[in-house]
Amino acid sequence: MEQYIEFLSNHPVLSIIWLIIAAMLIGSWFKSQFSKIRQINPQQLTLLVNRQDGQVVDIRSQKEFNQGHIAGAIHLAADKAKQGDLSTLEKFKSAPIILVCNAGITANGIAEVCHKAGFEQVFVLSGGMGAWQSAGLPTSK
Repeated sequence: MEQYIEFLSNHPVLSIIWLIIAAMLIGSWFKSQFSKIRQINPQQLTLLVNRQDGQVVDIRSQKEFNQGHIAGAIHLAADKAKQGDLSTLEKFKSAPIILVCNAGITANGIAEVCHKAGFEQVFVLSGGMGAWQSAGLPTSK
């Protein structure tokens, strides 16, 4: 214990940085545990679609969507979704919707917009289309 106290007194900047990083990690964990938006993997996406009639929503560009997308996915432009124009998704308000982007990063912001718009079950494909293709799962054109 004395070594910890000595380290803290000799390296206050490093100690503060360590505490900030620890707080950020703990905060991130709590946010993910209590968030209404869940990250799912490709296998979980398949189960949601097959068992609960989940709807896949691809928010990549139209060009990328046309090059290959998950079967049954509908396209929604990311810029329209960010502005709150979710009229194409209105009929899926009570069904699970799974947002898919390239890497799973852009979809998080749009998932928040969907949740605030009243969508009950919003999911994000963790890793996006990259994870889907890495898992060797099929795409359609």
